Parts: sequence; structure tokens; C-alpha cells
Amino acid sequence: MDTTRNILSFSEALYHLILMMLTLGQGVHSMPVSTDVPMCTASETAQYKLTFSGKWNQAAFPKQYPMHRPPAQWSNLIGVTHSTDFHIWQRNDFASNGVREFAEKGEAWTLMKEVEAAGERIQSVYGIVSAPAVKRGTGQMKTEFEVFARHSYLSFLVRLVPSPDWFVGVESIDLCDGDQWKENVSLDLFPYDAGTDSGFTFSSPNFETLPQDQITQITSSYPSHPANSFYYRRLKHLPPIAKVMLTKIKKTNQIISLLVEPTESNLLPTGNEIEDQLIKTPLDCEVSVWSPWGLCKSKCGDAGVRHRTRYVIMHPANNGLACPLLEEEGKCFPDHCL
Repeated sequence: MDTTRNILSFSEALYHLILMMLTLGQGVHSMPVSTDVPMCTASETAQYKLTFSGKWNQAAFPKQYPMHRPPAQWSNLIGVTHSTDFHIWQRNDFASNGVREFAEKGEAWTLMKEVEAAGERIQSVYGIVSAPAVKRGTGQMKTEFEVFARHSYLSFLVRLVPSPDWFVGVESIDLCDGDQWKENVSLDLFPYDAGTDSGFTFSSPNFETLPQDQITQITSSYPSHPANSFYYRRLKHLPPIAKVMLTKIKKTNQIISLLVEPTESNLLPTGNEIEDQLIKTPLDCEVSVWSPWGLCKSKCGDAGVRHRTRYVIMHPANNGLACPLLEEEGKCFPDHCL
């Protein structure tokens, strides 16, 4: 309950901060941007509906799936519409302090200050995009935003809760195609490591990465440590953990809402969520190393037996490989027999 209350209160505070920033930004005029890439020549602005759908369920991601304190869920979505010369985050680059705080704690204050500074310095940011947190791994969040020719790119992040510094997101997706706006864009999302915390599991304690690493995509084999919560040695690729749909909407005279409150329908399973439950990732049994051999049990001069054991670290799921024998017997001869 405390976690949910904190997420909701953060949503409200973030909403007011965004409104204040947008109000202050009304007088900022766009400046020419880089022409190294094809320019959008659409004559009118466009409005889009963003639908973020979590696919983080126990069937698809059975290893160490967070069930309690807190259960699997998503933070607020925070993003920007911008020009080609701004990046809120980039794969294989270092996370800013703002991205670090958001990826590790879900705190967006520093990130918003970085965005505001970039907007004032190079006029590369057009608008802030935000949506409320989702209280479970398979919920939805929705919002609407506006783009125009000089600022036709969208970038955003959503933090995995709980996690060390993991997030999903979109980095500089261009919604313009020449002189036209794209009608629909659908993207599967996969987890990223911000490179600022070295935890391997969803519930790892804070363990700062020194020196800081680059932002990297997490896969079924990277990081290659078996303890990693996304390490599945039988998979070539992880299933998508989330999906985003961007749909161009008809223009209206209404003010775009940057924060859409979740409705009861968003908290009920949808057809897509039921379909997602059919994705079952096999999880093989994992066992410890063998213990040392026990004492040899026999009479002097006779062959005897000794035993060693191991224990289950991870029980199998979804038709994964069954656990091997946990006890082994071997022949022996007693030492120091008198």
C-alpha cells in the first residue's frame, strides 16, 4: 500500500511540475535545427495518442518474478517531443544524472531540469509527455501529445519496479515521413540497464557501478551471470516486456491532456493481456554445487558408502528441465581404520 501511495503522490507532483514547465515554456520560440538528417516538411502539427501496454507477467518472465513488496509494476512514463539535436537517452551512451535518478528511483526532478535547460539553451525540446504509473506488470497507461515539423521526434522512459536501474523506452522515433505524419507506429519494448547500478536481480540492494557503464540492452544471455533475473539460457531472445502504440488522432480544439488518469477498464485483463499469458518462457531447474562427501560408513577393511547432497536454487516452470538428483552415493574405504 505504501508503494502504491508513493507512486500516486509522485504522479500528482510530477503533473503539476510539468504544467508549470509548459506554462513557462510558452514564450520559447524554435530555432533552426541540424540538417544532417532528412527534414520533416509537414505543414501542420499532429496529435498522437500513446498507449503503453505492460507485458511483464509471470508466464513470460518466471525467473524471480516480483510478487510482493513491491509486486511487478511500472513507474510513470516521462518523455519529450524534440528535434534531432536532443537525446534524453541513447543506447551505448552514458546516462545523465537525471536518467540515473529516474532509472534507479523513479524520481524525475533532475531529468526535468535537464530537459528544461536543453530547451532554453538550444530550443530542441517542444513538449513534455507524461502518463501515470501502472500498479501491475500487465496494465496500460495512455496519454496524448503534439508534434510539429521542427520537433517530430519522440523519446521516453518507463522504469521497471522493482529493479536496480532497469527501464524500457523509445529513443528518438521520428513520427514524420517526408511531408506526411505517420498514421500508426507500433513498437515492442525490451529492458535496458542504465549502467549505474550493478544489481543482478529485481530486488538487489543498491550497488553503485564504478566507473559508470553505458546504457545497454538486457537480453536472455546478457549479462551472462546465471543469477540475472532476465538470464534464460534456452532462449535466443527475450519476449517483449512491453509494447507502445502511437496513433495519429484527428485534430480538435481541446487542450491536449498530458496526464490521463487510469480507469477501471485499464485495471482489468484485456484481450491482448490474455493472449500474452499464452507466452510461456521455460525455466529450467537450477541446483547448487555438490556438498563435500560425508563420512565413509563401513567396517574396517570393507568397502563402504558415502553421500553428498545439493539443493534447489530455482524450481522449474513452464515445462523447463526437471531438477536432477539431489543426493548421490559413492563407494569408499574408511580412513584411519584400526
